[in-house]
Amino acid sequence: MVFEDYLGLNTSKHVDSRKRCSLLPKKIYRLTDGVTNEINLLQDSYDQIVLSDGIYATLESDANSHAALLLDFGKEFHGSIKLFIKKVESESKTATLLVRFGESITEAITPLGFKGSTNDHANREMFVSVRDLSANETNESGFRYVYIELVSECKVLLKSVKGIAVYTDCDVMGSFESSDEELNKIWLTAAYTTFLNMQNYLWDGIKRDRLVWAGDMYTEVRTIMATIGDHEIIRKTLNIAIDSTPDGHWISGISSYSIWWILIHKEYYEMFRNLEYLESQKEKLFEVLQRLMTTVNDNGNEELTGNRFIDWPTSGNTVAIHAGLQALVKMAFDAGHVIAKALGDEEMSSECLEFAKKVSKVNVDPNGSKQVGSLLALAGLKDASEINTNVLMPGGVRGYSTFMGYQILSAKALAGDVDGAIKDIKSYWGAMLDLGATTFWEDFNIEWVDGSYGVDSFPIQGKKDIHGDFGAYCYVGHRHSLCHGWASGPCPFLSEYVLGIKRVSNNEYVINPQIGDLNWVKGTYPTSKGPISVSVEKGHNSKLKINVKAPIGVKYKIINQ
Repeated sequence: MVFEDYLGLNTSKHVDSRKRCSLLPKKIYRLTDGVTNEINLLQDSYDQIVLSDGIYATLESDANSHAALLLDFGKEFHGSIKLFIKKVESESKTATLLVRFGESITEAITPLGFKGSTNDHANREMFVSVRDLSANETNESGFRYVYIELVSECKVLLKSVKGIAVYTDCDVMGSFESSDEELNKIWLTAAYTTFLNMQNYLWDGIKRDRLVWAGDMYTEVRTIMATIGDHEIIRKTLNIAIDSTPDGHWISGISSYSIWWILIHKEYYEMFRNLEYLESQKEKLFEVLQRLMTTVNDNGNEELTGNRFIDWPTSGNTVAIHAGLQALVKMAFDAGHVIAKALGDEEMSSECLEFAKKVSKVNVDPNGSKQVGSLLALAGLKDASEINTNVLMPGGVRGYSTFMGYQILSAKALAGDVDGAIKDIKSYWGAMLDLGATTFWEDFNIEWVDGSYGVDSFPIQGKKDIHGDFGAYCYVGHRHSLCHGWASGPCPFLSEYVLGIKRVSNNEYVINPQIGDLNWVKGTYPTSKGPISVSVEKGHNSKLKINVKAPIGVKYKIINQ
């Protein structure tokens, strides 16, 4: 008898396919007296309480002082911690531990209610009751640091404290390496950021925003395409996004997110040619497209209702928001034309084409917004070179956002400025790494850097806390997520434009490396037939030597050699 049958499980909905792995902390900080032998928590041991005696880490608290320590797991991960208790020396044989997670050191040592610290979406601060010979697991969240305080007046012997990483196991076909180690680290960190958010569904963040947001997943999907290839989590998440939307509402409650949902379908189909899945979504896709048509007035201007959102830094810039939504509507109709054509619906294909032409006649202004400028260039509503010169280049990475990073970089590439995009990647995402990031953040403003200490630092007098002292809108202070999948834009960008592997049709690729000042680049990119491999080396007179290995059935054309 199959176990799932015995339990009466519907395996397609109720069985958790994720994996679990225990992790040791990399470093222990003793924060108070009353902590001894904490070094033993760094020693590997069975994930099981045993009866034999040994030397254990000890926490001992009294009425005057609580024992406390801080664990550093080396990099952020998604999961829980498990406290293995050898003994509780108290009359009740029970003790209470305060456990607090942190994406930064300061978040871990800061109580709820201070500097924006919350338990929103997943508890980051909790009390755990423990007894002799017990294993006690917390809820899941996203964190790197764990603060543990013995609040009971007694002694507790800790056998071990393990991190329990919970993740979706998948084969990674994509890779990127270059002569610039910082760039390599940025690619890996971006990929890892999205990987952590691949849980039962594709989430926005692993601490806060453990939710499905149709717009936020666009860049995550691009990153999955560049690293893993096709994965069922894309389809599952697209499905739940629309299935959980009430009739007459925009997906995720945001008009632009319904558009991003359409764009993901178009790019997913073009990448993997899964016509069966596209056909299963036809009715819902056409409903959203037809609703978008009702929001275009006689002059071609969009009049989208509800939450008119582009990204957080653009909030309040109504001129730019209109321009950005105009560009997104144009992109939606272009995508609808492709989708309808693939589905054999010539009437809908023609209708989308007509609406795309209609909205293209409207002249709109990005009003200084790099995010909106990039959308206008990508939608074909503005010349990419002019946008790059007048909007994207001024101020460098000031005005960048992590959410729209992929779009800004892609618009610069469209303008022929891949060199500038590489420099911006190093300036913007590289600054987060310099501040101790092991994943990329919900938002980041380059102006926060001066006079601030990093996420891996204890408070420094006279300096700002990069995590607790900044942020805006819904991400003030420690509520700010430091692992947001939408921030992974450099990963697909570096694979598509610098390594230069771009799909042009089903199993046909153009190899167009643009390596700028780099001496060499090499890597792989997933296709439906397996990974395509490219290596690029700068030769005499900066001429590029390009070698390509492609799976059987994959065609390619090399340019820029």
